[in-house]
Amino acid sequence: MAVQLQQALEVGKYIFTQRLKGRKRFPLVLMLEPLFRCNLACSGCGKIQHPTEILKQNLSPEECFAAVEECGAPVVSIPGGEPLLHPQIDEIVKGLVARKKFVYLCTNGLLLEKSLDKFEPSPYLTFSVHLDGLRELHDECVDRKGVFDIAVKAIKVAKAKGFRVTTNTTVFNNADPKEMQEFFDFLEGLNLDGMMISPGYSYEWAPDQESFLKREQTKALFREILAPFRAGKKQWNFNHNPLFLDFLVGEKDYDCTPWGSPSFSVLGWQKPCYLLNEGHYKTFKELLEKTEWEKYGHKSGNPKCADCMVHCGYEPSAATDAMKPGNMGRAISGVLGS
Repeated sequence: MAVQLQQALEVGKYIFTQRLKGRKRFPLVLMLEPLFRCNLACSGCGKIQHPTEILKQNLSPEECFAAVEECGAPVVSIPGGEPLLHPQIDEIVKGLVARKKFVYLCTNGLLLEKSLDKFEPSPYLTFSVHLDGLRELHDECVDRKGVFDIAVKAIKVAKAKGFRVTTNTTVFNNADPKEMQEFFDFLEGLNLDGMMISPGYSYEWAPDQESFLKREQTKALFREILAPFRAGKKQWNFNHNPLFLDFLVGEKDYDCTPWGSPSFSVLGWQKPCYLLNEGHYKTFKELLEKTEWEKYGHKSGNPKCADCMVHCGYEPSAATDAMKPGNMGRAISGVLGS
């Protein structure tokens, strides 16, 4: 199965309800960042570039729950930094699961195996492990040898204990399509609950600005990488709406819906999205009402948005498009994995 059926049904119900209420802008996934610090220093990440006094801060469980209630999104992604460094991450996750939010705890895997006893398996909890390729490529991306093997071992232990596990892969402009296909074949052997992929976007604080993809590069590269999958020759289990994959290869033309994946951190609600850092609001209501949304997205002409095709901006666009009668069959086939 691709996106789990329970999640797909709940998200679909949520979108339908928002439309009945006449809401044009509503969140689908809350990007909840309880801390920015990390135990790796990946060259493509801008989050760890914050000043030391910011890196020392944590969101409290109560602050996390308040943001989740205020936002109302059915899915909560917990990136970072490395969330497993948070001293109360188990309390945060337990509270979100109790609220029946679909939680994706994003981790580089270094602390996952020894942290598993803090959590209980649940259809509402998924560990999303960062893997950008096979051993040599991934260790190069995270700038530390041995990380790939530790993460893969943790995935196997987590699956053996009954947890849901997906992977999260960022594809950069130096990716070799054949090697990526071999990587996806390897991941299929781990009995994962899905794989997530996204093109790298030039996050302005990231140390490495040379490896990110331009828009047409993204389409061409993903067409080549996904060719055997789209031809039915590979049965890779992607944890994506299939319409988003259509977008990546250039068969769909969406504009970004940045309010679909708002970001909340120790600094507040980030304006306008997870990738562009143009200040923060104190409340989600302020973010929705005060942000000049017409200034963002590919069609706006904003040069900062020109090449972005990242999942946090465009997966919500695809999810909303999937609710249209003409697209439901394609979306359902993705949920059923057929």
